[in-house]
Amino acid sequence: MRILAIESSCDETAAAVVEDGETVLSSVVASQMDTHGKYGGVVPELASREHLRAIVPVVREALLRAGATLPALDAIAATVGPGLVGSLLVGLTYAKSLCFATGLPLIAVNHIEGHIHAVILEARRAGTPVELPALALVVSGGHTHLFEVRPDFSYRLLGKTRDDAAGEAFDKVAKLLGFSYPGGPVIDQLASFGNPQAVRFTFAKMKGNPLDFSFSGLKTAVLRWVEARPMAAEIESRRALRRSVPHPTPAEWLAVTPRPTLDLLASFQQAVITELLTRAAASAERIQARSLIVSGGVACNRGLRAAARSARLPYPVHFPSPALSTDNAAMIAAAAFPKLRRREFASLEIAAQAHLTLA
Repeated sequence: MRILAIESSCDETAAAVVEDGETVLSSVVASQMDTHGKYGGVVPELASREHLRAIVPVVREALLRAGATLPALDAIAATVGPGLVGSLLVGLTYAKSLCFATGLPLIAVNHIEGHIHAVILEARRAGTPVELPALALVVSGGHTHLFEVRPDFSYRLLGKTRDDAAGEAFDKVAKLLGFSYPGGPVIDQLASFGNPQAVRFTFAKMKGNPLDFSFSGLKTAVLRWVEARPMAAEIESRRALRRSVPHPTPAEWLAVTPRPTLDLLASFQQAVITELLTRAAASAERIQARSLIVSGGVACNRGLRAAARSARLPYPVHFPSPALSTDNAAMIAAAAFPKLRRREFASLEIAAQAHLTLA
């Protein structure tokens, strides 16, 4: 059974064809990084326009690579939320039009559920299926959530960020220091050159739900550290590098980043990782999880992967491959497959939902 999936929740236009919920026949992603990089973050109106330009060729390429035609498909899946509403509308509307023209059923998928199923897909394909119930840490530029994943693939929200998502905090700190967007990969590359114990950060004490996250205080602590030092010339040198080189290499960043700043980056990243894994471990213990899923764009972070695997947790930890960590359509197809088996189809009148929740 084959599903064509479309993902357009933020700044990447993606399409994929997946067979039987685990065989990825094609996965095509058109990135908008160059469009938004000059602004230091995603500009919603520009994202919508770029999706309009890319959606048709991306879907065509996904079908071509898979050797598939529309009549040979069993369903079409699309992200219905959460995300930027203008971006969501492009992918969802195109999926609706294909369903209307072909008579194929439409499957509406929650973007966050897609990130969880990216891990489940690859683990099953590798012969090491995720044992349920599992604790899912979904961590990206827009989300930092902890979910219980039950054997019937229902979900229970255990904790979430009360302010910035972890990936958003990475991007804002990088922008403050003059690095390029997205900032997470840059900080991850440079953190290994600094001392993660050099700058002491305190962790937020959460009132109410102790499993919730908060990264705004950490971000403010970095701002205060910068304001207390004469860093204007250093920061401007990195901005000048960005203007002259579209995508600087780690070596080029190192040439304009002195040791104290490298120590700051290493300490900041270590603080975020500690916050994520501490609350994930507490959540997993609460639900007696049999495995831990870490998904979303921040799952690419090498420091997070190393820390999770060296933590000697009493259950396996599953990460997606880098290609399925960031936004993609293969994960949407994987999440759609159980819905296809249940014949859980959506009306063509379904609306994009920017603030859609999973649980």
